[in-house]
Amino acid sequence: MKPKKKILIITYYWPPAGGPGVQRWLKFVKYLPDFGWNPTVFIPENPSYPIIDETLTKEVSDDLDIIKTKIWEPYQLAEIFGKDNKKFKAGQFDVGKNQSWKSKLSIWVRGNFFIPDARVFWVKPSVEYLKTYLKENQFDAFVTTGPPHSMHLIGLELKKEFPSLKWIADFRDPWTEISYYKHLKLTKSADQKHGNLEQKVFETADITLATSFADAENFRKKRANAFCITNGFDQYVVDEKIEQKSSTFTLSYIGVLEQLRNPKALWNVLNELVSENEDFKNDFQLKFVGRIDDKILNEIEQTSLRNSMNNLGYLSHSEANLEMANSDLLLITNFPDDSSKGIIPGKIFEYLATGKQIISFGPKESDVKKILEETNAGKHFAYDDESELKMFLLQKFEEWKSGTTHSQTQNIKQFSRRNLTKKLTELL
Repeated sequence: MKPKKKILIITYYWPPAGGPGVQRWLKFVKYLPDFGWNPTVFIPENPSYPIIDETLTKEVSDDLDIIKTKIWEPYQLAEIFGKDNKKFKAGQFDVGKNQSWKSKLSIWVRGNFFIPDARVFWVKPSVEYLKTYLKENQFDAFVTTGPPHSMHLIGLELKKEFPSLKWIADFRDPWTEISYYKHLKLTKSADQKHGNLEQKVFETADITLATSFADAENFRKKRANAFCITNGFDQYVVDEKIEQKSSTFTLSYIGVLEQLRNPKALWNVLNELVSENEDFKNDFQLKFVGRIDDKILNEIEQTSLRNSMNNLGYLSHSEANLEMANSDLLLITNFPDDSSKGIIPGKIFEYLATGKQIISFGPKESDVKKILEETNAGKHFAYDDESELKMFLLQKFEEWKSGTTHSQTQNIKQFSRRNLTKKLTELL
C-alpha cells in the first residue's frame, strides 16, 4: 500500500472556535485521509475566540495529530476602548457617523500597530517551534490559512528555512482588498507595510488559494499562483433537510451581520408588506440566528416589522443548520461596492444544501449571483432593487400559502466538502 503524504495545517481557528472561520479546514482535514494525505494541525494553545461552539469538537478525529504553542494577544487592551471586546476580536467595528472616540481610537490602533492583525505576536514563537518540529518530522506540504493573515507571515519564514517544502497560502478572505480595509484609518506607512507583506506572500507561496473566482483572478494579477476552491457543505446537511411546510412563512438570516452588510432595502420592503398586507403580517416571521449588530436590531425595532422578528441569538452549528432547514427563504448579504463582487460567504453553501430558496444582496454582478443562477437556488439583488424585491417576496409568499413550494436546486454536488477536498489534493 502506497504510504500517505503528510501535510501541516497552520491555523488560528479550530474547535471549540465557532463561526465560519473554523469550518473550511476542519472539513478539509476530515476528508484529506480519503485522498492519501495525513494532516497535522498546528494551533494556539490559549486562543481568544469571539465565538465558541463545543459541538464542533465532535468532528475532530481522535487520531488527528494536533500540536500547540501559547499565544499572547493584546485584546485585554480593548477593554480600555469599550466593554464589549468580542466585536473587536471578530473583526467587527462601528463604521457609523456617530462613532465614539473610543471606537475611532481602537480602529486606528488595530490597523496601524497590529500589522497585519493582533495575532502577529504568535508569529515569532510559532516559527521557532515549527523550525525544530519540521526538522524532526518529514512533511510534504504545509498550509497557512487567514485571516488572521499573521498565519501567512509564519509561512514566509518557514519557506525561507525549508524552500523545498510546498507552501499553500489559503485566503478565506482577501487581505488589502477586503471591504473594511479602507475603514482601518491606516497611515501611509502602515498601508504600505500591509501591501508589501501581502505581495511577498503572493510571490513566495507555491499555491495561493482563494474562496471565490474573482479573488483568484485578482490574486493572479498580483503575481500569485492562485486557484479558486470555494467553501462548501457537508453531505449530512443535505441528508437531514426538512421538507414539510412550516407554520409561518419564515425568512432567516444565519450568522454574523454587521453594519457594512446591512440590507436596509429588505427591511423597508418587509415593513411595507406587513403594513399593507394583513395575510403577510399574520403569517410572516423574520428570524435571526447568530450575532446581529445592535444598531440593525434597533432600526428594525422602530418599525412595524418588530412584531414579526424572532432573534434566537447564537446557536451551535448543528442547531443553526436545523433552523435553516425550518425556513422558507434564506438571506445572505455582501458588501455593496463592486470590489466585493468576489466575496462568497461560506454560509451560502449550507444554504444550498437545504434546497431552500436564497435571497442575496450585494454588487449587481458577483460570484454569488453566478452560483445562484448556476444552481437555480434563488435570486440576487442590488441594494436599491426594492420594487423587484417586493415582487419576488410576494411571489414566494403566495407559493408558500398555496403549498406549491418545492426544491428547484441543481448542480450543487460540486460544492460538497468531500469533492472540494478531492480538488485540493489534485492541486497538491
